Amino acid sequence: MPQPTLQAVHVNQPLTNFSLAVWQSQGYAWNSTRPVRLTHRSDVYYTYDQDYWFRQNQALRRAPGTESVGSGYDISTATVTTERYSIHKDIADPIRRNADPGLNLDREASEWAAMQLNIELERLWAGILFVTGVWNASTTPGTLWDVATSDPISDMEARALVMQENTGRRPNTLYLGAQTYSDGLKNHPDLLDRIKYTQRGVITPDLIAACLDLDRVVICSATRNTGIEGATRTMDFIGGQDDALLAYVSPTSGLLTPTAFQTFVWPEAGAANEFGVATKKYRLEEKLESDRVETELWVQFVLTSTLLGEMFINTVT
Repeated sequence: MPQPTLQAVHVNQPLTNFSLAVWQSQGYAWNSTRPVRLTHRSDVYYTYDQDYWFRQNQALRRAPGTESVGSGYDISTATVTTERYSIHKDIADPIRRNADPGLNLDREASEWAAMQLNIELERLWAGILFVTGVWNASTTPGTLWDVATSDPISDMEARALVMQENTGRRPNTLYLGAQTYSDGLKNHPDLLDRIKYTQRGVITPDLIAACLDLDRVVICSATRNTGIEGATRTMDFIGGQDDALLAYVSPTSGLLTPTAFQTFVWPEAGAANEFGVATKKYRLEEKLESDRVETELWVQFVLTSTLLGEMFINTVT
């Protein structure tokens, strides 16, 4: 007796409850600090010469009937100018009308634009701050950290002591390249030994921070495709994957703030998020029959104190 086949009773349609997109919403380091919001695109901030604040023999004994000793400090200014970074995706009316129910063109365009902006901001952040030759020192460990006999805790403690001697501040943040974390520290026997009686034997960024007496550890794991359009995909971590930055980064911003670096933003009007990122949707000229989804940010990353950063390079093989 003839019966309809499985293929005959159904015509494949796009699902409305699942779609696949490999996209990146975490692993960025550029947004790991609280920004300073400017009221104009460009402005200056005051800087205080450290020499005047740390010099000894300034406060002296005072004899009865005499004046106190006088001294002072110097002030200068530094200029910060934000630059605008933006990207858009257009959605043509015929495309919108013809789209299947499983597609949300506005959301997809917003997520895609946000990721493109994040990738560019991470590249800028890493190119200014997660590089060699700009901090107090750029050190390669004597024994690389993926070698069992290495001592990354002592290596970092030695540089932390240098920072404390130079600035009176111990580092509070460690930025790790993805390979430094996974190959060098995540399974290092010294760190595992320190947690073996209190934890389940898995090293996390929080546990590394606790072992090193830091407030936090940030893994710079954002990645990107460096291949040109149409060429074979070439994936690469954005930050130095085998590097590390030990720094004092202020958890707050305000007057008389000591910090290794600072993010300055000029928020878009009406942008509610902390960094002032604006995502807009607007109609193009009617003759173009398209809507535009656009994301942008005015920003500048500034290295503010070289002495509050200690860089480690080529930490693993």
